[in-house]
This record gives sequence, structure tokens and C-alpha cells, in this order.
Amino acid sequence: MKYGSIDVENAEGAILGHSVALNEGRLSKGHMLSAGDLERLRAANIGSVLAVRLQPGDLREDDAARHLATAIAPDHLRVTEATTGRVNVHSSVNGLFVADKGVVDRFNRIDPAITLACLADHVPVRTGEMVATIKIIPLAVSATAVAAARQEIEAARPFEVKPFSPREVILIATTLPLLKPSVMDKTRRVLAERLSLSQSRIVSEIRTPHRPDDVKEAIAKALQAKQGDAPMLLIFGASAMADFDDVIPAAIRAAGGRVEHAGMPVDPGNLLVLGWIGDVPVIGAPGCARSPKENGFDWILNRILAGETPTSRDITGMGVGGLLMEIPTRPQPRENAQHDPAEIDIGIVLLAAGRASRMGADGPHKLLAEFAGRPLVRRVAETALAARPAQLVTVTGHRAAEIEAALNGLALQTVHNPAFAGGMASSLVAGLSAEGMMEHDGLMVLLADMPGVTADDLTTLAEAFRAAQGQAIVRAVSNGKRGNPVILPRATYSAILKLQGDIGARHIIETSGLAVIDIEIGAAAHLDVDTPEAVIAAGGILKG
Repeated sequence: MKYGSIDVENAEGAILGHSVALNEGRLSKGHMLSAGDLERLRAANIGSVLAVRLQPGDLREDDAARHLATAIAPDHLRVTEATTGRVNVHSSVNGLFVADKGVVDRFNRIDPAITLACLADHVPVRTGEMVATIKIIPLAVSATAVAAARQEIEAARPFEVKPFSPREVILIATTLPLLKPSVMDKTRRVLAERLSLSQSRIVSEIRTPHRPDDVKEAIAKALQAKQGDAPMLLIFGASAMADFDDVIPAAIRAAGGRVEHAGMPVDPGNLLVLGWIGDVPVIGAPGCARSPKENGFDWILNRILAGETPTSRDITGMGVGGLLMEIPTRPQPRENAQHDPAEIDIGIVLLAAGRASRMGADGPHKLLAEFAGRPLVRRVAETALAARPAQLVTVTGHRAAEIEAALNGLALQTVHNPAFAGGMASSLVAGLSAEGMMEHDGLMVLLADMPGVTADDLTTLAEAFRAAQGQAIVRAVSNGKRGNPVILPRATYSAILKLQGDIGARHIIETSGLAVIDIEIGAAAHLDVDTPEAVIAAGGILKG
């Protein structure tokens, strides 16, 4: 193949390297010039073109791409027609895409004119999803190079899609007093969504205390009641594995099974347990598997659903690429799925740990000031509860005993932040780290010194968050000026956990890269009572 400028008089049979605009119409890149085309070029006063002349043994781009595509094993794959030197390969089933990097690398090193790109190894795909593309870079390529590339992918598969096979899943969920039934219910819904791609289904659920003997009995009961030819046991522990002889691995062994591997170099997903009882796989799910976001549990579950048998060696080889901590700039597989807004839940963290330093060194505590006969912190907590959050956690610090006493009897959880003097960041981290809080789709940050915020305000913010499918930050504003409260989506949680000092949600909002939805709630968005004068002006009576 020779590429360069060719006089129009000698260009018949040449292949255009670039499109050419004519008086009427155009000639496209890759078009082989005919005698008629030369007349049109002359009429447009074009004396030369950039083009390619084929040499003996050359193949045009589409012919080369087509020849390579026919060497791909057709199982569960569909190949498109060649165009502009490209053929695309699509999955014809729901399954697990598996690639052999060695084969792909050898293919791509035969000739820079011949390229193959594909998805990462061991990722789930849906029917119709593109999994690979072969592209011939220039307009023609040596037939010898094409033959060598074809031989490479005929000798060994560069990739394949292993179809998912449905499993009859028995869910065992262990219980502890602090684990709410609503969390377990949501776990089942999230698991059912995970299984839907393989058409697997949860056939039964057993809830049992988080003790080895009880879990052993639950495993025995599950195996006795198993249905179909492909059962699977999934165990969600109420408490994360803390040792290789902890409840779940101990129960698998006690039930007559073996633990293939406990722990994995994937985060989230470190605390997974994989075992077998005969030919029945048993997965002890890490806590992060209660979330729909990708984690190590998905990596093991999908391999089993695709007919693979993961080994300890497989698991210990997952460290490269195993850092999956959520960052806003890298959405995870199910993150963009459309959900029923009613199922998007929000937890509220009520920040009540501050020192109230502007009230004076020995002055009254602003959160104990009474508004309509109630301490301010209780009034704001009751407002939060009236908005019906999935969970309400109050973070205490300065004069914690008095703040907690003011909240007595309310359906909330209190978390003490011993590092409250260091700034707001530690209180945010303490609230998000409370049991169950990170399982929610959104986190509303509510300041306890804002007497003007109403339950309707909080509900309006929550509705906006749900309307955005839980994928945006929602912020209260007053006359367009940013204020509080704010709702942060799950994608920001890892960033929140890294906050330090007197840095709050504003830093997350400004650096996340996520869409921000401002909701006008009037003056309440700015009304916080930091001084005795502000408390009185807002209608409060100083106490405590």
C-alpha cells in the first residue's frame, strides 16, 4: 500500500484517504475512484487528492476486518457487518464476558494496522451489549499480517461470553438486636435485583440469630429444603466477619462444608467468605453487598452464575483493579438504573456536637434553648422524624449528656463524637459511620441549630433527591443563596469518610463533580442561632 498525493489524471482505482467536497455532493474517505469520479474532480478544479494505491497482497480495510471477524468463535456472540474497517462484536446472551489478555496482546502486536479492543475481563454483560471491536487503522493492510492475526485468534479464544445459568437461591440472614428488619428487607430487594440478570431467584429466606450453631442449623435446613438442580446459599451476616473462625466460616465447616477462602483483596468486599457444601456454593456476603453498588461479592457471584468455580488462587489474584471504593467520577454498573423513587431511602444525620462557642465561655447552650416549650435540639429532631426518614442519627459532643436527655424518648439513635472539638468533619464521619447509615441511598445533613426548617422543607428536599434517582446533590437555598440542609448521594460517602478538620458538606458539594439541585425553602435555609441574640430574635428562650 502506498499513501500520498496523487494527480487526478493518474488516480483511477486509487482509494481516497480523505473526503473531498465537490460542486455537487462529495466523495467519501475510502471510496475507490472511478473514471466518472475523475471527471467530477476536474470539474471542481481539483488537481490532486490524498489517496492509497493497493499493492499486490493488500486487503482493503473492510475485507480485512471481515476476514478476521469470521475467525471469532460465534458462541453467544453476534458480529456486525464490516464498515470503515471496523466490525463490532455483541453479546447474544446475558452472561459474563471473559477475556484472555495474552491472546489479545499477541493479536495487537502483529501489526499496528490491526487492532482489537474489548471489555475488561470478567464483567457482566447483557444481551445486545457490545463487548469487542476489531478496527483496521489504514485503508488497506497486508494480507500476510491479516493471516497471522487470524491464526492467533483461531488458535486460542481472545474472549468469550459465558451465559449465566439461573440458580435457586436460599438466603440466610442472621440477626442482632441493632439490625433493623427494614435493613434486612432492603437486602433481599437488592439481592433480587442482582440475581435478575441471570434469571436466578430467591426461593426462600431463613432468618436466624448470629451464632455459629444457629447458622449451622439454618444451613442444614436450607439444604434439606433445596429446590431444583442448582441451589446456592447466600449468607448475610448481621455483623461483619472479624476472624477466619468467626460465625459464618465456622458454621460452614460445622455443617460439613469447606471454606475455599475467607477475605479478598477487593474493597469494598474484603470480608467475603466462599465455601462449598458438596457441590453447593455458599457465599458469606460482606456488608457492602447490602448496597447495589459493585463490590467483591459481585465478582464471585457472577463467576458462579456463569458456571465457573472460583478458587482461593483466583480470589487472591483480584487485587489489581480491586479498589472499587465509590468515587463520583466513576459511576458503578447499577448506579444509572432507574428505580422507583419510593424505594430510594434517605437517612438523616442531625449534627448536635458543636461547642456553641459564640454563646459565651460560660453561657447557655443554644441547643437547650426552648422554642415553644421544647429544647431546640428536640424540636429539630422531631421535625426530622416528621419527614419520615429511613433512619435518624444524632451526633453529640459538647455537653452530650444534656443533649441526649433532651432527646429522651424519640425514635432516633445517638452517636457520641469524642473528637467534636476538632471540627464538623469528625461529626459527619461519626454520623455516616453509625450502624446502617451507609446502606441508605442518600444522607441528609441537618444542623440542630436551625429552628425555622420544617418537615415540609425536608420532604421537599427528599422528593427532589428521589426525582433525581438519588444521583444528585440536593441543597436548600434562600433567594438563590446556598444554605442548609443538604442531601448527599451514596456516591459521596467515601469522600465524606476522608474529611478532616472543620470541613463540612460544602467541600463535598464543590469537589464531587455531581449535579447540584437547589431547592428554595426561604429564610429557614439561613436561620441558625449561633448567639444569645440570635436565639432571642428567633423566638427562643435561653435555658441551660
